[in-house]
Amino acid sequence: MPLSRFCFPVLVLSAVVPAVFAQSGGQPLNDLPNPYRTVRDWAQPPGGGKWAAVTAVEAAPDGSIYVIDRCKDNSCAGRTEPPILKFDASGKLLKSWGASMFVFPHGAVVDPQGNLWVTDAQIKDGKGYQVFEFSPDGKVLMTLGKAGVASAEPGMFDKPTDVAIAPNGDIFVTEGHVGAGGPGNDRVSKFSKNGKFIKSWGKHGSGPGEFNAPHTIAIDSQGRLFVGDRNNNRIEIFDQDGRYLDQWKQFGRPSGIFITKDDTIYVADSESWGADEPGWKKGIRIGSAKTGKVTAFIEDMESTTEEHSGAEGVGVDAAGNVYGAVVRRQMLEKHIKQ
Repeated sequence: MPLSRFCFPVLVLSAVVPAVFAQSGGQPLNDLPNPYRTVRDWAQPPGGGKWAAVTAVEAAPDGSIYVIDRCKDNSCAGRTEPPILKFDASGKLLKSWGASMFVFPHGAVVDPQGNLWVTDAQIKDGKGYQVFEFSPDGKVLMTLGKAGVASAEPGMFDKPTDVAIAPNGDIFVTEGHVGAGGPGNDRVSKFSKNGKFIKSWGKHGSGPGEFNAPHTIAIDSQGRLFVGDRNNNRIEIFDQDGRYLDQWKQFGRPSGIFITKDDTIYVADSESWGADEPGWKKGIRIGSAKTGKVTAFIEDMESTTEEHSGAEGVGVDAAGNVYGAVVRRQMLEKHIKQ
């Protein structure tokens, strides 16, 4: 029996409870405890130079940490340096790969088998708009989409932003991003573990089940899909068949989502400022994927500055340390749990 159907009675109950919390008042949640100490010298890119735009950080089951960046000038088009860097827990570089494969590396996830998945959210010179699965040593295991082709056809992509892998191996890809060529498909596409297209859902808009730049996706212990609908300032929650369950606005303007096995949810708000989210500060909000309650906030170093973004990607290791991938300021942050 599919996981989403097995859990459906639970899903409905769990979605009802946090809905009240999410819609009560809508006041900015900035004044919360920060139980972390931040360091910005945990690891260095090859050669000891400065970071490029860091877009994703993911912890692997073996304790290693993957960092994905966008080469020089926020693009890997025409570049030869590898955008995928694998570090050990101490920050020592173990391996790097992906040179000349990507245009605009974006979202990433490590699946239960330890394989790394990375999306490419732009196209140029016959590359891009694909999703790659890599083994822990960098071997390409699977590729979804057609290189350099934007399409709304089943199994194709237009601005794929992130990817999530269910325990049974099913693959979920979010599509849609601001930029040249329109918003993209603004949908979620589902594939089998073998890469066979199953279905898509969603369209551009702000209603239930609609999207405006779905920037990130994660799965909780019940199998629910949490989609960061960034330009609508909300998280939308679905079952794995695409059934809309709820929306949460208490985590701010979501760019990245990470959910641990105990259903602690970490949401990176990189964009809140000014008219888009008045009163909200940028940073990483932490809470419960079960109840929707926000309990902690790692405030960004420039949380109200318009010209800089906070962490877009967020990852958490087995010790509970939180990693922030900062694009515009081009840095990697490690928030050490105290």
